[in-house]
Amino acid sequence: MRSTALGCVVCFVGITVSGCVTANIEPQVAVTVRDQNGALNVMNYGATPDGKTDNTEAFQKALDAAGAAGGGVVAVPTGQFCFDGSLTFPKAVTLRGTFSYSPAHAGIRDNSDEKPVFGTVLMPRANAGTEAAAPFITLQTNAVLQGVCIHYPEQKPDAPEPVAYPYAIAMRGNNPAVIDVELLNPYNGIDAGQNQRALIRNVHGQPIHIGIYVDSIYDIGRIENVHWNPWWTINTPIYQWQMDHGIGFLFGRTDWHYVINTFCFGYHIGYQFIETKAGVTNGNFLGIGADNCQTALEVQGSAPFGILITNGEFVSFNGPDPTMIRVTNTNKGSVRFNNCAFWGPCNRIAVVDGEGTVGFSDCTFVQWGHREEETHAVDAAGGSILVRGCEFREDKKQVRLGPGVQRAIVSENLFKGTERITNESTGTVVITGNAASKVQ
Repeated sequence: MRSTALGCVVCFVGITVSGCVTANIEPQVAVTVRDQNGALNVMNYGATPDGKTDNTEAFQKALDAAGAAGGGVVAVPTGQFCFDGSLTFPKAVTLRGTFSYSPAHAGIRDNSDEKPVFGTVLMPRANAGTEAAAPFITLQTNAVLQGVCIHYPEQKPDAPEPVAYPYAIAMRGNNPAVIDVELLNPYNGIDAGQNQRALIRNVHGQPIHIGIYVDSIYDIGRIENVHWNPWWTINTPIYQWQMDHGIGFLFGRTDWHYVINTFCFGYHIGYQFIETKAGVTNGNFLGIGADNCQTALEVQGSAPFGILITNGEFVSFNGPDPTMIRVTNTNKGSVRFNNCAFWGPCNRIAVVDGEGTVGFSDCTFVQWGHREEETHAVDAAGGSILVRGCEFREDKKQVRLGPGVQRAIVSENLFKGTERITNESTGTVVITGNAASKVQ
């Protein structure tokens, strides 16, 4: 045992030391037992990992004790912890489970007692059917959720549609973080809005309706290594509902957001950029991917400074009109795709409209025209468009410039077969230097 800066004695779990009192803690939680790393343990506050008992009060007591001490770590051991209420993390408090990286399933596929439990599993049951209720977990300034699996035991994969729940996690204040977490089957995953410099890293799972929602962020946020895949359920009514309604990543107003190495599979829209009351997106998106989404990426609004997308991979082949990229007639900003790959078999690679600028540079286009043979890979109805240095690997129509296109440059592209560009624009258009080839 040794003294700490707080003036108490650090105690090992399971040892009771009467002198281990942390200053400024309410009497009912004044005795704090810490492990060798200085962490509180929820088991000492009455937590029960039996997959049945409500643990809301016990967890909140442990979190509040750490908060009253000025911050710290609350440790959660292996087990299934149920909750019939919501948790609020005080400033500078971390809740840490047993996982050092986001798990897969954590031994959970249903609520059967016969299923093994590996690691820390948090099981919310509150607010079923009330999407607008308080989130299960709210992180405040410098608060962190790490090393847990969140599983909704009353969400059933064979139901005709999912049960609506509020967000599993809401991030508020400055520098909140979600790290090494699995969101196995929430209706809504993470509300990452109304904060500054939030960090989401190493998060996996299958949010059914919305994976991550970002809005009202005015200082750089970061999303890294997030992977949405149908591990919880696939080829079920719930999965089909997700394909028809779900959004993997939803962005409103954010300034200089950095999104790196993210992926989603089986959504109505993989990545969607919208305009909210706060505004629109500008940011840097590197190494992102969307597979088997009816629309891989949709832009309804972007900032003038631009949405910059590099090394993306996009696949669409299901739904009534599977299309990789849609830029709607409401967009006024800039969107650039650099060194991205698009394949299907889809209907169209990109449908572009609006008053903004959309650019494709050094991209690869494959497998369009599988629903309608006469479709162009890139179909622009409005705005300004750049298609430069790309490779079209099908002997099919490549680019259409509609009457509403204001400006366009289509240059130095590689075409398989003959050049098939339709120019209906009355604006300024440059088509030059493209290299066609014989079909091989």
